[in-house]
Amino acid sequence: MKKFILAMIATLGLVAGVQASEGGFPLDKAPVNLTDHVSLQNGARTFVNYCLSCHSAAYMRYNRLTDIGLTEQQIKDNLLLTTDKVGETMQAAITSKEAKAWFGANPPDLTVIARSRSGSGGSGADYLYTFLRTFYRDDTKATGWNNMVFPSVGMPHVLWQLQGERRPVYEEVERHGEKVQAFKGWEQVTPGTQTPVEYERTVGDLVNYLQWMGEPAQKTRVRVGVWVLMFIALLILISWRLNAAYWKDVK
Repeated sequence: MKKFILAMIATLGLVAGVQASEGGFPLDKAPVNLTDHVSLQNGARTFVNYCLSCHSAAYMRYNRLTDIGLTEQQIKDNLLLTTDKVGETMQAAITSKEAKAWFGANPPDLTVIARSRSGSGGSGADYLYTFLRTFYRDDTKATGWNNMVFPSVGMPHVLWQLQGERRPVYEEVERHGEKVQAFKGWEQVTPGTQTPVEYERTVGDLVNYLQWMGEPAQKTRVRVGVWVLMFIALLILISWRLNAAYWKDVK
């Protein structure tokens, strides 16, 4: 029960972090590749295991995951944790009544979370990718965790067992005639179950999936858009030549 409560707090904090104002921490480029079905499948699995216990993706149906190369049987066998029907939407494991009783409000839906900060100092995917990789231990906080992108974040690090515990390393630099502490890098305090490279790949796959989930048809939209523009260009050419032919004998 304790782990479940921490997971609830964490997922609530994730959305709060995305909605928080930008700090001075630079955002890393998220490795978004919507044609990489292996990455999207791994991200979907991470999403179901770590996010869906508290948050819904109410505008996404499980059977839509066939678009990223999964069969309905694979979805049933590996991803249906909160329902028994592959055609249903991704609902949280807890009910609205339970969420309100425990937290006073329903956890926000995550269907379009990766699009919520697009155009604000980097894409929403960049924000999430950096946010999920910059947690560190901070015993002064109630949760025991803090974050470089969202300082004083009110959530623990739900993926800490994968990443392990880290602490930021600072160096003294001079700026505008004053000495300040600048972020230099990370020091691993305790190892996680994944190597740093594996953890970055896990987060990258999760963010890749969140980006895809925000608009599953975006590749189709782009493809159709290209054909529409080609048709318009051809129509303009034909119209121009017809206009020239119609008025050529008019003086």
